[in-house]
Amino acid sequence: MIPTLILLGLVFGRWWRSSLMAAAVGWPVVLVATDVMSIEVGLLGASALATMNAAVGVVVHQMILRMTRQLRPAGSSRSGA
Repeated sequence: MIPTLILLGLVFGRWWRSSLMAAAVGWPVVLVATDVMSIEVGLLGASALATMNAAVGVVVHQMILRMTRQLRPAGSSRSGA
């Protein structure tokens, strides 16, 4: 499910390496555990597609993060005190 993996990247995009690794390893595990696929060479393709879909979410997250950093005034603090 493409939207699930894009959402994974959107939510956990700050930790992009972990997000991509979770998609690459976790999605094939889900496919095998739910009997959608058996352990075969095709899982490598599923892993690659899962990583690319999660990467889309990570890129969007990182772009939003950079835009908010640019729009935030330079002297503002997070605590507001």
